[in-house]
Amino acid sequence: MTDLTTPRHLRLLRQPLRRRLAAIILVAALPGCGGDRVEVAPPPAPAPDLPPAAEPAQSPVPSEAPAGEVLDLETGGGPEGMVADPVTGLVVIALRQPNRLVLVDGRAGEVLRTVPVPGAARHLQLAAPGGPVLVPGEDSDVLAEVTLPDGNVTAETTVGRQPHDAAAVDGRTFVADEIGGTTSVIEDGAVVRAFPEPVQPGGVVVTGGRVGVVDVRGNTLSVYDTAGTRTFASVEAGAGPTHAVADDRGGVVVADTRGNALLVFRLDPPELVEQVALPGTPYGLAVDPGRDMLWVTLTAANRLVGFRFTDGPLEQVTSLPTVRQPNTVAVDPLTGRVFVASATDGTLQILAP
Repeated sequence: MTDLTTPRHLRLLRQPLRRRLAAIILVAALPGCGGDRVEVAPPPAPAPDLPPAAEPAQSPVPSEAPAGEVLDLETGGGPEGMVADPVTGLVVIALRQPNRLVLVDGRAGEVLRTVPVPGAARHLQLAAPGGPVLVPGEDSDVLAEVTLPDGNVTAETTVGRQPHDAAAVDGRTFVADEIGGTTSVIEDGAVVRAFPEPVQPGGVVVTGGRVGVVDVRGNTLSVYDTAGTRTFASVEAGAGPTHAVADDRGGVVVADTRGNALLVFRLDPPELVEQVALPGTPYGLAVDPGRDMLWVTLTAANRLVGFRFTDGPLEQVTSLPTVRQPNTVAVDPLTGRVFVASATDGTLQILAP
């Protein structure tokens, strides 16, 4: 396989921060929270003047065979949402109808088993290396925790409406309630707070003592402290942001899916520091910190693009053909293996470093 080295025009952009105060009121507990009192946001105001959230492109039939190996998951369900665990070597993939996770031995390329979960997930994250896996159930309003390697559901917490993504830090879990318009904060199995800032929160990322939440309709990145007590700022985030990942230098990379670009932010203070043009409707993101690599799927082109983190701007180093509809990508930071799931045909592409 030949890597394609294609320099991109990179430009450094800086924008003023747009700060908003969190309006938080104290009300009775959410359902399932045991009657404790929690800080909950009021219902979000309607935003009829905003465009809908950006979506991945409908991928064409591939014109090239995918790089690496392709594993048939033999489960259907349109896989979307995936995480690779460096401790167990498992790749965990979310499937729907019925709602379940498929556990794959990522190093052997073998499907091990499927486990039922209480909700349809589009994003998965690890609470820590070795698990548990955080599973936001969009149709159940429940955040589940699934242990590895056994796949047992050990916790279920009722959160806001249609939880889309979740990330854990310092004993707390931050959940983006996409349709509820809030970011829920979970401690000890209960929601203790909900921030009202995002119009439609999507991707959640934690780095450098800060939590970033992408507003996929308001087109901003909101930044909170990891104690879950205050909002620092909301900064503009392109024309249609969707997913976000932490880089290995304390920053955050956001896929501007509608704007065909990658946006690189620092969170302390919150600021856009780099924008990289990337045609092809970028969507899935994954970081390999040990190899200083960022992997991005292009859903309009069935491509996987690799960037190297440098002391300067991002450097594009490779572009590879993928399976059709590559909405989701994950990387095992121990081995460097990269995994791309097809949301169309239920296959898993495996690329060795």
